[in-house]
Amino acid sequence: MQSRKRYVALVTLFSILCHATASVTHYSIPEEMKEGSVVANLVTDLSLDVKTLNQRKIRIDLIANKKYLDVNKETGELYVVEKIDREYLCTKTLTLCYLKMEVILENPLRIFNIELEILDMNDNAPHFRREAIHLDISESTPAGERFSLSNAVDPDVGGNTVKTYHLSDNEHFTIEVQTGRDGSKFADLILTKTLDREQQAVHNLILTAVDGGTPARSGTASVIVHVLDTNDNAPAFDKVNYKLKIMENSPIGSLVIHLSATDLDEGSNSDLTYSYSLYTSEKTQETFNLNPSTGEITVKGMLNYEDFKIYDMEVIATDKGANSLSGQCTIKILVEDMNDNHPEISIKSFQSPVNENIEVDTVIAVVSVSDKDSGDNGVVDLHIPDNMPFRLRESSDNYYELVVSEPLDREKVPEYDVTFTVTDRGSPPLSDNETMTLELLDVNDNVPQFPQSFYTIRVMENNAPGALLSSLTAFDPDLHENQYLVYFILEKEIANTSMSMLFSINPENGNLYALKTFDYEIEKEFLFHIEARDSGSPPLSSNVTVHIIIVDQNDNAPVIVSPWRAHGSVVEEKIPRSTDKGSLVSKVIALDTDSVHNSRITYQFLQVTDATLFSLDQYNGEIRTMRMFSYRDPRHQRLVVVAKDNGQPALSATVTIKLSTVETAVKAYSDMTEVPLEYDIFSDLNLYLVIGLGSVSFLLLITILVTIVLKCQKPKPSKAAPPCRNSVISERNSTIADSTLVSNDAYWYSLFLAETRKGKLVVRQPVPKGSRYIVSSIPRGTGLTDTSDSAASTLQV
Repeated sequence: MQSRKRYVALVTLFSILCHATASVTHYSIPEEMKEGSVVANLVTDLSLDVKTLNQRKIRIDLIANKKYLDVNKETGELYVVEKIDREYLCTKTLTLCYLKMEVILENPLRIFNIELEILDMNDNAPHFRREAIHLDISESTPAGERFSLSNAVDPDVGGNTVKTYHLSDNEHFTIEVQTGRDGSKFADLILTKTLDREQQAVHNLILTAVDGGTPARSGTASVIVHVLDTNDNAPAFDKVNYKLKIMENSPIGSLVIHLSATDLDEGSNSDLTYSYSLYTSEKTQETFNLNPSTGEITVKGMLNYEDFKIYDMEVIATDKGANSLSGQCTIKILVEDMNDNHPEISIKSFQSPVNENIEVDTVIAVVSVSDKDSGDNGVVDLHIPDNMPFRLRESSDNYYELVVSEPLDREKVPEYDVTFTVTDRGSPPLSDNETMTLELLDVNDNVPQFPQSFYTIRVMENNAPGALLSSLTAFDPDLHENQYLVYFILEKEIANTSMSMLFSINPENGNLYALKTFDYEIEKEFLFHIEARDSGSPPLSSNVTVHIIIVDQNDNAPVIVSPWRAHGSVVEEKIPRSTDKGSLVSKVIALDTDSVHNSRITYQFLQVTDATLFSLDQYNGEIRTMRMFSYRDPRHQRLVVVAKDNGQPALSATVTIKLSTVETAVKAYSDMTEVPLEYDIFSDLNLYLVIGLGSVSFLLLITILVTIVLKCQKPKPSKAAPPCRNSVISERNSTIADSTLVSNDAYWYSLFLAETRKGKLVVRQPVPKGSRYIVSSIPRGTGLTDTSDSAASTLQV
């Protein structure tokens, strides 16, 4: 009983499932719908409860390899997950395209069958399997002939597939659209007008396929028709009748004419052969040769005007077509008499060589001409080149004289090749020529020439005597003795010294040598002339200016003139320990007799006891204190100053200054180093310094005197002006031989040291008693007497 109940239950469940799956729900959508588009609401269409969709685990089971659709479990909407392409999903043979799926729910289990029809859209354009369709059609094909063309294909179906074809406009072809058994469309090409390959060998057409969609789509293909040739054109010559002229005695093989016939056909239908017709005489065929391939007619036998004057011939051109065609022309050849005798030249007299200074119109040669021909062929003309300084002068019939027409110059043209050319007046003219060489003899008519009119030669001082300075070579275009040159130095005295004592020149090659060693500090330049003279008769000469510049060497070391010291001695200086920072301790002055560049002097410490105590100006040589003395500083300081010039290599001189510090200025006098009373103030080293300082002092003194005179002459309105003390002082100073200016006199620095900040004047060396010095301020406590209250004071020791 229990088993029976179970069987009934299973049958009942099976019947319910069969009933649930038996019904099919049908939908239709167009292809290419966007992703997310809603197809249908399954809750409404399948009478489902939207609230139980998640609990019953609703899902879609697609019978396809892609998941195109899915269901929204919240709303029950069936929507597109991926775009559907009908042409990809279904083949073109299927008119209807379905996508089948099952909607499955659980608790209780239910399955719904759904069919989704995919409707076609016109999303594909027609296209041809080949982009170009080639057809070969003979030009003899009659009108009305049909030719099959490849059809176009369209993946769409129904009304969206290919509907019709169109052909581009032309006058020879049209198309007729046909329908196949499967409904496909194709086109036949129909010839409406016969073709002519000679007019147009290729026809380019455009075939367009159009589908029935909205909007319609189309695709194109090129139809290229090649027209095949037939032999329907006969060869034709450029002319029907030819008339030619040929000279007698034309060489064998000479080209008479190149016949060229044309055939509008192609291939073998246009290949031509040339031949004589039966109407051409044997004499003509023996005299002229006809090339059957090229149509060239050449001379085969000798032509003689006296034997045969006219030749007639007829030439045929035949093509190689199956049914050969031909064309012909006639040729008349006229033989002309030719000028076959050359004129002759005979030289009766010729004078060579001649001097280059030969006079114009002088006769050089006499020639005669002749020609055995008659008429114009026997008339001759004689010529010489136009670019020559000669001309022809006719003396009698057929006799000519060659005369000089322009002055001759051997240096420009040493000889002339004169070519006499005689030409008759025949057609074509014949000619002959004869060449003679005229040589010119040299005359001394050219002066020697230097490459430059002015030579500047730089010579380094301290040169070795006999050193080669330069080679001054002139050129003479004459020949032999007229070009042999001798060189001289034109004498010129400078400071009672002849140039030949300083320089020498090789008379044969012009090499210039120095005879002595030059010193830039004594001699800086020389200016003289050199003459070049040839050996002609009479001799000719020219000269050139030579400027010798002595170039300075750094051969003089600086000489220290301040502070003054005996040779090899040490300068001793005493300064108060109370000296302020920045006070002038000493000033080193050095002179260099070299040129400006080499004499530029810089100063620097070579040795210093305390580098933090003193500073040295590298340009003016002033030694100043960098700080005040302290009780820890030693009483004796040793300074070694080097003065270095700017030469290469640099030269230098050193001075050693021994500084001793004292408590007062009075103590300093007792420790002074005694200055030698006698020394050579006008030595070679000090001569330039004395001259320079004296000149500067004199100019400043004159300036001060002029200023004082102008001030004394200025009128005062209140009372008469008293005698000017400055003028008295100036007169008094003018009698003092050793008066100097502090600011410009190096000798002053060797005697005194002015401390401008404290107004002190320190005596460095013993000063001659009774000496007077003009200073710009009144130092106090120095033992000097002020004799004036003016700005520039005279101090008396």
